[in-house]
Amino acid sequence: MGGSVSGEPVRIGIVGAGAIVRQRHLPNLRAIPGVDIRVVCNRSRESAAAFARDFDIPEIAENWEQVVARRDLDIIWIGTTPNLHAPITIAALNAGKHVFCQARMAMNLFEARSMLAAAESHPGLVTMLCPPPNAMKHGLYLEKLLHEHTIGRVYHVHLRSLSAPWADSAAPAHWRQRTELSGVNILSVGIYGEVLGRFFGDPVSLCAMGRVFIRKRQGYEVRVPDAVSVLCDWPNQVLGTLEWSGVAFHDGHDRLEIFGSDGTLIYDFVTDEIFLGRSPISSTDPSPVSLQVPPEFTREWTVEQDFIRGVREGGQPEPSFRTGVRYMTFVEAIQQSLTRSASVRLAEL
Repeated sequence: MGGSVSGEPVRIGIVGAGAIVRQRHLPNLRAIPGVDIRVVCNRSRESAAAFARDFDIPEIAENWEQVVARRDLDIIWIGTTPNLHAPITIAALNAGKHVFCQARMAMNLFEARSMLAAAESHPGLVTMLCPPPNAMKHGLYLEKLLHEHTIGRVYHVHLRSLSAPWADSAAPAHWRQRTELSGVNILSVGIYGEVLGRFFGDPVSLCAMGRVFIRKRQGYEVRVPDAVSVLCDWPNQVLGTLEWSGVAFHDGHDRLEIFGSDGTLIYDFVTDEIFLGRSPISSTDPSPVSLQVPPEFTREWTVEQDFIRGVREGGQPEPSFRTGVRYMTFVEAIQQSLTRSASVRLAEL
């Protein structure tokens, strides 16, 4: 139980069969030789049975506890809402199973730390979180440009993630708007907290302001902000201005702008383009131009292969639970700042 070597079957139980599991994980897992998906559990028996039929999975389970308790599984693949991530993860690790967990990591920082502690108490088991696709393709190249000081000293960064999935006031509350399911997670805050952590490390402190514009949704009292703005103070006096909205019409281009002493770098998260603009003080052509990214700095989605390789060959693929705790600290700091109406130092959480 809980182990496999290269060439042996890897036996998986799925808990939570939502869109990303259906659209990405299952097709990719089934393309890996030796992967045996044995059982699925979902929010209802009917939805689990439908999923099992669609993907030719032989068994369904009534609840996640039944899946975790099975002795014929090596991996628990978690695709539920965040409220179940910690209890399923901890139970699965204690049962000797490797764990792949959908993002966001947990309901809050306390649960994320509990998941990390459980993983560290079982060092022979592999754990991994689902990474964000944002900046996956060309993020390595942006890291290289920053490391080489292509735009000199970084002064400040501006992130915008503005869209309108929650703009219809007549629509019911999405699960992401329900604190009992999503916890402190807000919009794509955790995703971009993870992405920004790759490029700049962790902020020293931050201050957030948020608003719920559509408070009542079919009788449900919404407390998750429809929009939030955050000011961040990174090491080396780098200033960040970060904006999210779920009620902003006619935008849709998530982008990161990095302003430095010698120019500007822009990452368009929709097109995966990187633009470089030189300082007009030192360049005759300062207009931003799209950069050609060398093939060796391009990455594609290999999430399922990375995890299965870790199970078969050892190692801890990224994003690790430790990475998850880092971005959950960022998310928790924003929630604390909203609650206190004050600046929060991340090291104090």
